[in-house]
Amino acid sequence: MSTLITNIKFLYQVYDEPPKRLAGTSMSELPYLQDAFLFMKDGLIADFGLMSDLNKFDADHIINAQGKSVLPAWCDSHTHLVFAQSRVQEFVDRINGLSYQDIAAKGGGILNSAQALRTMPEDLLFESAKNRVKKLIEIGTSAIEIKTGYGLDLDSEMKMLRVIKRLKDYFSIAIKATFLAAHAVPKEFLTTESYVSHIIDDMIPVVGSSGLADFIDVFCEKGYFNVNQMERILIAAACHGLQPKVHVNQFNSFGGVATAIKHNALSIDHLEIITEDDITAMKNSESMPVALPGCSFFLGIPYTSGRKLIDEGLPLALASDFNPGSSPSGNLNFVFSLACIKMRLSPEEALNALTINAAYAMGLEQSHGTITIGKKAHVIITQPIEQLSDLPYHFGQNMISNVLINGNLI
Repeated sequence: MSTLITNIKFLYQVYDEPPKRLAGTSMSELPYLQDAFLFMKDGLIADFGLMSDLNKFDADHIINAQGKSVLPAWCDSHTHLVFAQSRVQEFVDRINGLSYQDIAAKGGGILNSAQALRTMPEDLLFESAKNRVKKLIEIGTSAIEIKTGYGLDLDSEMKMLRVIKRLKDYFSIAIKATFLAAHAVPKEFLTTESYVSHIIDDMIPVVGSSGLADFIDVFCEKGYFNVNQMERILIAAACHGLQPKVHVNQFNSFGGVATAIKHNALSIDHLEIITEDDITAMKNSESMPVALPGCSFFLGIPYTSGRKLIDEGLPLALASDFNPGSSPSGNLNFVFSLACIKMRLSPEEALNALTINAAYAMGLEQSHGTITIGKKAHVIITQPIEQLSDLPYHFGQNMISNVLINGNLI
């Protein structure tokens, strides 16, 4: 099957040989063609160029973009979208003045989600997650990382991993699985230490041998897991081939960033609180800082200092943190707007953070994130726009005309 898109006003992020990621001043670079075409065949990008250079293609489908623009589809490198139910009551609690930590202390938060998920049949869990993924694809998402962490016991964590595997098999987009048993301490464990030992001794070997997880994650934060505990979990997971993608610095900075980098974390996520020591550590690493502005918006906490990170020469990716408690939306179009409005990223920087850098944060930089021959034909066709800035400017409006996955309209 082949599809040809013609008369593209702007074809954004075109590369013959794309970099694996962008950092610092290069994040403002966005190569594009004006009045362009894009040819996709057998699920891959096969050719692109100016309309004036278009040779005749024997395409099964032709789409006349009629002045609309085209860009790579979004990549979401941090979600928790497999869950049993919403936590809308906690939303009301926050309106009434309770903090995220207050809600967790009284038995809500992650433990609330775990209690519901443990009793939910696997088939129902899959169906609910499948519906969420469908909606995200419709609004431009072409690759998704999904974490466990709402089971907190081996059976339930494995149930989540099986659901993620079923999602991988059902959809034709890239889906990555992250094992996050170290998300909170379940009620049946009296101490954090005893639960950490259980994760290391009993859970990681089973998960590793199952082949169901791509990554390991730890919520390194006061009241959850400290730096030493995170390090021990990461060391154990490395023996089973699980690379870290970690939660750090959401509310406090106490050494989690440097430790995650020491253990070759692919991404370092949240970073609402950062210090000069954290920035120095990230400068000397291949780890991708990932900001989650939807979480900051929903919880009313500080936004990651994306402007500072980029000005310091660092890369940055953006993700949704889609979850029922602190970011109940996977809409990366809104994240695009938040990054520009609240984090002071330029539209070019934000687009790079949602595509090429987000792909890197999932280990997908070879196949996703740019318009490059041989990469996956996952693209967004916008509504008619005058310039890229129109996309984040019109926040809350649907600025997408069509989404193509593997070159096919969805």
